[in-house]
Amino acid sequence: MEKFTDREVDRIIEMAWEDRTPFEAIEFQFGLAEKDVIKFMQKHMKPSSFRMWRKRVQGRKTKHQNLRPDDVKTFKSSRQKHISHNSISKR
Repeated sequence: MEKFTDREVDRIIEMAWEDRTPFEAIEFQFGLAEKDVIKFMQKHMKPSSFRMWRKRVQGRKTKHQNLRPDDVKTFKSSRQKHISHNSISKR
């Protein structure tokens, strides 16, 4: 597997957990096919968290681009706010 920055690792995990982000989006952005994402998640998560994630995404239609309904054409949820990389979070 390729080396990823901590920020990229966090983003891949976040995308893998998101219901509406298909594996194809992760592959497009990071070059990890579904089987690679599974290995990646197993490596970067506690065993119990990995099992929970696998149970959650297994068979989920929204995680696979070709199984999605025709009206869902984007990788990004319409409810997801736009993130500007030029601003600093004030949390």
